[in-house]
Amino acid sequence: MAGVALLAPSAPPAAPQPRTEPVARRADPVAVHRAAPAPIHRAALAPTPVRRAAPARRADRGAPGRAESVTAAELLARVSACTPVSRGRYRKDQGSRATVTVCGTRDAVFWKADLDIDCDGRPGRRCNARTDPYFSASTAFAQSDGRPLSAEKTPYVVVPAPSTVWNHRAYGVRGGSVAAMVYRDRVRYAVVGDTGPAGIIGEASYAAAESLGIDPDPRTGGASSGVTYIVFRNSKVTPIEDRGAAVAEGKRLAREFVDGDG
Repeated sequence: MAGVALLAPSAPPAAPQPRTEPVARRADPVAVHRAAPAPIHRAALAPTPVRRAAPARRADRGAPGRAESVTAAELLARVSACTPVSRGRYRKDQGSRATVTVCGTRDAVFWKADLDIDCDGRPGRRCNARTDPYFSASTAFAQSDGRPLSAEKTPYVVVPAPSTVWNHRAYGVRGGSVAAMVYRDRVRYAVVGDTGPAGIIGEASYAAAESLGIDPDPRTGGASSGVTYIVFRNSKVTPIEDRGAAVAEGKRLAREFVDGDG
């Protein structure tokens, strides 16, 4: 759990979406000049094996890693209207006014806030007790080997601890849930990796901030506003620390979210 003022959507490039190749046109028939028949050899009478072309694949947006990349503008348009799912509002920072509502659809929950740097988890060169005065060597959710996540290596977002304002568990959000983060014209994908204070929202890991082009320094970094967090309900990346899997699944879910009505 981060102790600084907190807040609550490329990584490896996405594989291109398969295209359906156009059916080749048949060549126009060519006039044949009659000539004296050549001697026929028995070998020539054997049928020539026909190599059948494999049927062209149709573009499948549901295949992991094959989804067409979603733009920041598309995602922001999709979350322009808010149906509140929280019973109240969250503060962006300790002592500030509560102004942030958690919104939801059938497929996702989202909020718009700032981004404070969470450096918690396994100590590293950039995230440790020397670089971050509020450093904690644990995260709410562990990676596959049982150790805490690494804020330096794993892009993750922080959700508020369950409270009467909002309980993320009731909306299909858990450790390893896939999140899209939007900042300016950038879209990056992460997982839910930690929980924060019950009354504050708007926080993400060192690696998540870095991927968005935000200063990740735990003392001086972060963004004061303009970050949109979208968490896809009932999604999960296993193992939670698999950054490539988070990107592939995030792309797929983001495309479904933008194209769908839920």
